[in-house]
Amino acid sequence: MAVGRSAALKVDWSKIGTSLGLKGQTAAALQAFKKRNDDARRKVQVLSDQPQSVDLAHYRGILKNQSVIDEIENHFRQWKPATYDVGRQIKAIEAFEVQAVKSAEDTKGKVDMELRDLEKTLRNIEEARPFEDLTVDEVAAAQPDIDKRTAQLVSKGRWQVPGYKEKFGDLSVL
Repeated sequence: MAVGRSAALKVDWSKIGTSLGLKGQTAAALQAFKKRNDDARRKVQVLSDQPQSVDLAHYRGILKNQSVIDEIENHFRQWKPATYDVGRQIKAIEAFEVQAVKSAEDTKGKVDMELRDLEKTLRNIEEARPFEDLTVDEVAAAQPDIDKRTAQLVSKGRWQVPGYKEKFGDLSVL
């Protein structure tokens, strides 16, 4: 138990979430676990600070009715701590662990898929030709809507793109 206590005291809860990049349900579950851990540690500390023995000789000197003290002493000697079946709690912890592992695996899968997509995008960016080397036909082939929109504007007699002057200024002075 002392080894478990010393290991639990060494856990830096603030670094766990940030170093592992936990978000969403996993981070919330970790925070809930931390809160339960802190509450349990606080309760153990309070209980360990309380006196653990009863001085019956002190009460024998104070009280006149010795039979009450004898009865209490008899009950105290016969008392045995209750044993609890912690199987239910262990099953709950195991179920939580299974859920946490499943959630972590799902997160890992999503992160791996995102990394693959980002690597693919990075390769596309690195392999792409510079914008200056592209021709109008190549841009139109990549984005057919440009030709349709241009044809529509020309058919209506509009030779300027809406918002162009506001964005780039009027070059007609030159």
